[in-house]
Amino acid sequence: MNLIDFAGNINSQTGEDGIIQKIFSIIPPRPKWAVEFGAWDGKYLSNTCCLVEREDFRAVFIEADRARFLELNKIYDNNDNVCCINGFVGFHENDNLDSILRPIDIPTNFAILSIDIDGNDYHVWKAINRLKPMVVCIEYNPSIATGVRFVQPMDPAINWGSSISSITELGKEKGYELVAITLLNAIFVKTEYYSLFDIDDNTPEKLRYDTSCVTHVFSGYDGQIIISGSGILPQHGISIGSRIKQLPKYFRSYPGNFSFLKMLLFKMYRRIVNNGRQC
Repeated sequence: MNLIDFAGNINSQTGEDGIIQKIFSIIPPRPKWAVEFGAWDGKYLSNTCCLVEREDFRAVFIEADRARFLELNKIYDNNDNVCCINGFVGFHENDNLDSILRPIDIPTNFAILSIDIDGNDYHVWKAINRLKPMVVCIEYNPSIATGVRFVQPMDPAINWGSSISSITELGKEKGYELVAITLLNAIFVKTEYYSLFDIDDNTPEKLRYDTSCVTHVFSGYDGQIIISGSGILPQHGISIGSRIKQLPKYFRSYPGNFSFLKMLLFKMYRRIVNNGRQC
């Protein structure tokens, strides 16, 4: 079975809604609970919103950003099936997901966990021990080539992400098997359910169908640095060009966290750089 054949979006970004729906047709979700962080407003690019709205799931949505949380809380204020939390999910005993959800009456074997925090995804999943969701959907860095082992430092101040190969290895350590890879997310099921999916080879090399964001950097015999593949910084939309050149230090952070002024300046910078590449 190739679950990517069932990819489709209702609220998700790269086909996760359809894949998750197919997974739960094979392993019926019991109990029907979803947990998602960062949840934004609970709808935008959500991997679990459609389960709440169409499949009668209960949910816990966690969002660290205060402004986004206010949007989230406003949308679900009158929905008794949704618990909204303004908090930062970390990787220490006092702030990991086990700790945050302890006061909430949610079964430890709930249906699905979605992790999307643009950086420390690997570390927050590794820190979860008490909770054992049936399905885990977790973001990986799509610009890293399959087969590369890379885990970003355990640091909330940076947004690098980790490779699909490293996250897959973590999943196995935690008792999960990979069943699908979209452009942005890896989807796992508990090992006990894996045989139900009739997948011959679930290595990342086999399941990853879209490597369009990957840029390869290597050297020629003469020492020239060569760039092949995407050649684009995917989150920023800037061409790397023929030479490796870092962004100015002022812009070296995740664009989603830019202030209005910084975003305005960044757009001007990007226009200048990209126009220069075309000359």
